[in-house]
Amino acid sequence: MRKQFLCALLLASAGAIAHDAPLDKLAWLAGCWTHTNAEAGSMEMWSLPAGGTMLGVARTVKNGKTVEWEHTMIRETAPGVWSYVAKPSRQPEASFAVKSIGDGEVVFENPQHDFPQRIIYKRDGADGLKARIEGESKGKQKAFDYPMKRTQCPAGG
Repeated sequence: MRKQFLCALLLASAGAIAHDAPLDKLAWLAGCWTHTNAEAGSMEMWSLPAGGTMLGVARTVKNGKTVEWEHTMIRETAPGVWSYVAKPSRQPEASFAVKSIGDGEVVFENPQHDFPQRIIYKRDGADGLKARIEGESKGKQKAFDYPMKRTQCPAGG
């Protein structure tokens, strides 16, 4: 009986480790990033993977005021389906399933979403990040690039 219990515990532990494996491939995304072509204060922050999630938040500042914000999470949305779940300012929540994860790149996709249909993050050297949204809007292909640089996360107080 003890042997069966230990085997079951070992299998459950292996499943828990495998469960977080896709997130482990995205640990490079964790940290604070400033938008290189935007006003100071425009940034994106991602937590380290833990508990089956990565949490993110972003804001865009123009003329000294926050004009856009987004709460994000990368998590398993169905068994074996990992997704980028976004709640942007003034818009309903949307999920984008992982289409591919490579070395320093991840592509999320939701073909049914209005715009964008794809969200792409790609490492750019040691301290750079390229975020891109793309897809079709009103019958035309569109894309927006958001180059970022790693920065020190703001201290709380």
